[in-house]
Amino acid sequence: MRCSVFRRSCAGAGTQTQPRLPRAVPTRDGRRCARAAPRSTACRAHKIVVLPGDGIGPEIADVALRVLTSAGRAEGEEFAFEEGLIGGAALDGAGVPCPEATLEACRRSDAVLLPAVGGYKWDNVDPVLRPERGLLTLRAGLEVFANLRPAVVLPQLAGASSLKSEIVTGVDIMIVRELVGGIYFGEPRGFRTNENGEKVGYNTMIYSEKEVERIARVGFDMARKRNKRLCSVGKSNVLEVSMLWMEVVSRIGEEYADVELTHMYIDNAAMQLLRNPKSFDTILTGNIFGDILSDEAAMITGSLGVLPSASISNTGPGIFEPVHGSAPDIAGQDLANPIAMVLSAAMMCRYGLNIPKVAERMENAIALVLDQGYRTGDIMSDGMTQVGCKQLGDLIQEQVEAPVGVGVR
Repeated sequence: MRCSVFRRSCAGAGTQTQPRLPRAVPTRDGRRCARAAPRSTACRAHKIVVLPGDGIGPEIADVALRVLTSAGRAEGEEFAFEEGLIGGAALDGAGVPCPEATLEACRRSDAVLLPAVGGYKWDNVDPVLRPERGLLTLRAGLEVFANLRPAVVLPQLAGASSLKSEIVTGVDIMIVRELVGGIYFGEPRGFRTNENGEKVGYNTMIYSEKEVERIARVGFDMARKRNKRLCSVGKSNVLEVSMLWMEVVSRIGEEYADVELTHMYIDNAAMQLLRNPKSFDTILTGNIFGDILSDEAAMITGSLGVLPSASISNTGPGIFEPVHGSAPDIAGQDLANPIAMVLSAAMMCRYGLNIPKVAERMENAIALVLDQGYRTGDIMSDGMTQVGCKQLGDLIQEQVEAPVGVGVR
């Protein structure tokens, strides 16, 4: 583990505050200038574990930490960063995809930043040692059961969507995905040989009432803070596990009379998400369905490279990571889009550390850079200026450091 601290001075050093999940949601409008805020009264450094991971992970992590540090300094916040191993990097360095040292460091932290794991290099390793298993181990170890995945079409990027701009303009969806249950964690799982001598692979999709209740409350609470509409997605016409899901969600919904609850089959939801994405506000769903729908929603916005996510628990630190993968084919070539990683750091500030002014400063800086026409290759369009990962990070950092209310042009 490596540790670096970015310090600030203030009166009353040593005072500690517990981070709380704030009521705010990510910035969704076209605000342009970062606003100043009174300096925080909390003088303790926010302890952040950074797990650069694989592929483009180290590149986008570097950008996010530079921008986060500058935004924190501007708002009077201090961060202590500790670096650890996860995924393929951990497999190569420690023999397992999530070392115990990494898990313990994360448990001691205030929040975890994780860019991406996996790559072609590890495609043929034992399934229990695949880099992605490290991510699952980390999620389970931190008990981060709720994954928040916003899918917001930024006005500057409406033309980058594969759908017509009139369909996607104004799309603002929050997907609440159960993260530590369902088919990805269910037992039994594995391989066996059947009576015909054929190799068989099998998994178990399972949810308990308690698991559904706690994620349902997160979904209803999120919908209540937004537009008070919640769509629960499953496959209750076929799957018993979805029948239980629908039953429990409906029961919890009786406690939220102000929230409109609807139920939708996963296949129809996937279709409607493309046909009329603005019909959705908050989506509540299980692990595998949420995995699929969130990636589909990402493409509505134009690129996986601009979408962050937050994985939270009721008590301990959360994990904040981009929706996209490790993109090993472009790793090390300065081609990656760091926006989703920077926005994940902003979500960390908003949801995990309760310092929303730092989040706003970062979000508004990104909006200003996009207004100026700068794009990475994945979101490039006619008339824009293509830049690499590092340069885009430099431009965002420049805006973050600009005087209050003054965008650098």
